[in-house]
Amino acid sequence: MPKVELHVHLEGSIRPETVLKLAERNNVSLPANTVEGLAEWYTFRDFPHFVDVYVAVSKCIRTADDLEFVAREFLEGQADQNVLHTEITFTASTIEKYAGIPWEEQFKALGRARAYGEKELGVTCGYIIDIVRGDPAERGLEVAQWALAGREYGVCALGLSGEERFGSDAYREAYDLARSEGLPIAAHAGETKGAESIREICSLTDPERIGHGVRILEDPKLTREFFLNQKPLEVCPTSNIRLGVFSALSDHPLPRMLDEGLYVTLNSDDPPMFGTTLTDEFIRCAEAFDFSEDILWTLTHNAAKAAFLPAEQRSELVQNVREEFNALQDESK
Repeated sequence: MPKVELHVHLEGSIRPETVLKLAERNNVSLPANTVEGLAEWYTFRDFPHFVDVYVAVSKCIRTADDLEFVAREFLEGQADQNVLHTEITFTASTIEKYAGIPWEEQFKALGRARAYGEKELGVTCGYIIDIVRGDPAERGLEVAQWALAGREYGVCALGLSGEERFGSDAYREAYDLARSEGLPIAAHAGETKGAESIREICSLTDPERIGHGVRILEDPKLTREFFLNQKPLEVCPTSNIRLGVFSALSDHPLPRMLDEGLYVTLNSDDPPMFGTTLTDEFIRCAEAFDFSEDILWTLTHNAAKAAFLPAEQRSELVQNVREEFNALQDESK
């Protein structure tokens, strides 16, 4: 099935084998030195533990070549799944902090990987450069400036991630700068905190997309607003289960979100860390919720239409998804 992914973190997508290879190459100490050991370490206790794991994996990237390598490998995995377009969240500030790689070198490396994906693999991508909640306001503004300067290398949006308990008000100036320059905003909200987190970020900057947003049903009024505005939500079911937002897939609100007419897309978040892929997300949800082909099409079509692409490229992506999906249906008849 053709697919489009809007919510996946580059650093959280590094395969365990690659993490070990980078750690050995760069003399980085990890809590485990086998794939099995890493899998056990990845068994998260809570969100702060997840952040610790994420940062430790990020520290294994030490050079621009490392970054290009993991981005190429990631795109190869997307191509293997027939993910036609991916918008990849990347935390340039963390890599700059721990590896000292200047932002422009990072973006050039990502740009080379992007060109490789398009030319050699036939897949496209864009990068969402995110502010990390809890960082100082000045750092958030700096990241916004990097994101604007990085558009020539494939940066397509300014993101916001990290622990929701820190809030997002500190980054108002960063949002305003992005807005003034026409750079879209995609913000994580409504995951580990309730619907109030979604309302907070929407009141500050009205982002084009919300990452996760699965707690929105706790606020019927907000749910109604999102239905009327058809603002896209980037839902990552396995991630929500692994991080304890919901106890089991059967408890996940995805079917109810669709029933409410919300604009939903399906995503993998941090695939190796959560033992999933985008393909797995579709299979698991189709089986758990008895999704029809029409629903699978809707989820895919939604993602293509919500991509941060120029209008002509977005229309072409939507058309390609439609043609491939129709061909699959014809084959099955």
